[in-house]
Amino acid sequence: MKPRHKRLAFLMAGLVVLAAAAWLVFRALGDNLSYFFSPTEVVEGKAPHNHVFRLGGLVQPGSFRREDQGQEVVARFVVTDNHQSVEVRYAGILPDLFQEGQGVIAQGRMGPDGVFLADEVLAKHDETYMPPEVAEALEEGHRRGIAEMAKGGGK
Repeated sequence: MKPRHKRLAFLMAGLVVLAAAAWLVFRALGDNLSYFFSPTEVVEGKAPHNHVFRLGGLVQPGSFRREDQGQEVVARFVVTDNHQSVEVRYAGILPDLFQEGQGVIAQGRMGPDGVFLADEVLAKHDETYMPPEVAEALEEGHRRGIAEMAKGGGK
């Protein structure tokens, strides 16, 4: 084999190894990503049913309740983007800043009964900050709600 062919074979083997390593890294990262969805996107079926994702919006006033289930305290509340709403169930300690009418992001997955089962709940950290994803989702939900009302589909 000529030296030129040896270099070419070595280069090709290196590219195959590099491609395999890149594929493994991207596959591992893909399993750990959690995408953000608004309540409207969840209701429309755009959120994955078998993968962890983030649900963000406002805690609907009057929707928060606690349930004692043995030694576990379960919180239930509704997250809305002013257009659609999704019920959330969370077992754990809620952040101190968690309140009705405030921004929230919950990470988890959809349950078979259509309730979002949260593993983690994040509340906004002060009165001026709202995560950009939540702000965009609320604005989009507000626009859709106004458009439906203009068409006569409002409640």
